[in-house]
Amino acid sequence: MTASVPATAAPAAEPVLRRPSLVGRTRAGLLEALAEIGVPEKERRMRVGQLWNWIYHYGVREFDAMTTIGKGLRGQLAERFSLDLPTVTAEQVSTDGTRKWLMRMPSTGPHDRGAEIECVYIPEVDRGTLCVSSQVGCTLTCTFCHTGTQRLVRNLKTEEIVAQVMVARDRLGDFPNRKAPDGAFVPNDGGRFVSNIVFMGMGEPLYNFDGVRDAIGVITDDQGLSLGRRRITVSTSGVVPQIGPLGEEMGTMLAISLHAVRDDLRNELVPLNKKYPIKDLLDACRNYPGLSNAKRITFEYVMLKGVNDSDAEARELVRLLKGIPAKINLIPFNPWPGTKYECSDWDRIERFSEIVFRAGYASPVRTPRGRDILAACGQLKSETEKLSARARLMLDEAQAAAPAVAAE
Repeated sequence: MTASVPATAAPAAEPVLRRPSLVGRTRAGLLEALAEIGVPEKERRMRVGQLWNWIYHYGVREFDAMTTIGKGLRGQLAERFSLDLPTVTAEQVSTDGTRKWLMRMPSTGPHDRGAEIECVYIPEVDRGTLCVSSQVGCTLTCTFCHTGTQRLVRNLKTEEIVAQVMVARDRLGDFPNRKAPDGAFVPNDGGRFVSNIVFMGMGEPLYNFDGVRDAIGVITDDQGLSLGRRRITVSTSGVVPQIGPLGEEMGTMLAISLHAVRDDLRNELVPLNKKYPIKDLLDACRNYPGLSNAKRITFEYVMLKGVNDSDAEARELVRLLKGIPAKINLIPFNPWPGTKYECSDWDRIERFSEIVFRAGYASPVRTPRGRDILAACGQLKSETEKLSARARLMLDEAQAAAPAVAAE
């Protein structure tokens, strides 16, 4: 009698790693790439300038399109590198035109399926604002914020931050002399759709200081994406030691997620306050480099019913900000599944705004955008594996409606 031999399962195939992409790299990163393939040192800077222009100004996706670079070098680059963008695994379109993309970054090794983050585009009459993420998840645990319920996985690399801008421009048909991809939301007035960038997506930007700084360097380079630093806003929950260096090294606009006027309440809403209390935070704001009436700090204040929306709190907010060139954005709370908070009544928000306005501060009430696709302020969270069948159906319906939204 012959003993049976158990069948041996075929070994699982190793994940195929894509060639590393040059999209999102700094000039130094491109220099390193050219050195890798043996480009002589004396010509590398010239070649970086050529690559930079093709990648960031024209947004090309194939090395063969780089007609100012010799065929031989184009072949070397294509053999070793790619111009791949992160994969858009889901796109949702709100009834108000807001778009949210779930992006998967390229894997970095055989056991890495690629980090997932969310990025939101908000179209307005006079601008198009892109809300980018700086971390996978978030290191903070702000109790009113959906993103804060997701644990921090890691900081995004410089290339991954820049790549969000590149994906948005690609999806919106926002590169010169390029045929827009099918289904792209193309401007009909000749304008560029990504005109402003806010670091208000997933994560605390100042806990990824180097990555954010270098990404801003790429985004503002006038030979490529060419956005002015005044069109970029970095929002922080109050990482006090990094606020001064942000102004000195990046020179962007600053936004502060304040949300409370007393330390005891802010300790609950923004636990980082236990480390950097309100007084220390506002002292750092008063000393922000370049601060002036032309470069005001934006203070974000989410309106929570019965929590932080009284007349007394409006008056205390005005007192606290005395002497700081500022505007105050009042944000109607955007609900998310499982939250214990409610949005303040509209009459209460208007009353709060009136007190602040009469004290001499601009106090716009931010119109909620993208609530129906959880793309509004404080709603981002990339755990797509938890999407219900109904949520996936809603996503499909939103995608199907995209051409109609674009035509409006």
